[in-house]
Amino acid sequence: MSLILQNIAKHVNLTLEEQELFLSKTETHFYKSKTILLSAGEVSKSTCFVNSGILRSFTINDNIIEHVLHFACEGWWIGDMYSYLSEKTGNLFIEVLEDAEVVVISKENHQVLYAAIPKLERFFRVLAENSLVAHQERLMDNLSLSSEQRFEKMCQKYPSLIQKVAQKHLASYIGVTPEFFSKMKTRLLKK
Repeated sequence: MSLILQNIAKHVNLTLEEQELFLSKTETHFYKSKTILLSAGEVSKSTCFVNSGILRSFTINDNIIEHVLHFACEGWWIGDMYSYLSEKTGNLFIEVLEDAEVVVISKENHQVLYAAIPKLERFFRVLAENSLVAHQERLMDNLSLSSEQRFEKMCQKYPSLIQKVAQKHLASYIGVTPEFFSKMKTRLLKK
């Protein structure tokens, strides 16, 4: 069974016919590191599931500073949900950090799948709920935890990412400069 079908099976059971229909409405693409899948100012017309590799979503502020919102590695979903749902231009970039195999579902095919396989609406609702909880938790952490605590929590929650993602991206994710991140990491290693 493919990884994306395993991901769906965690929340809903699809028949073999439904699995085949689902897969027929997806496209699998291979992307090299540093490929930009979506740029700010574009309308997102699809969502992505990562079979392998690592992607990140980020925004760039007026001072040309990047702010990483989300990482996605094997078995995770990524997209600019504001743009995708509103069909308006978005503010996010999505970049491949490590060569990746990505399953892409267009908005049009998403709607076809909802109509043909209603239980997929439940699956994607559960994903949206889980994402909302994770983003709320991250916001509360950013407001109440020190940078060291945020980094330690990230290390505990996503240990594989720490080894594979550049320090400047990790620093951006926890909301500190790369220079501060380097000093903080050195301090933490001495403990």
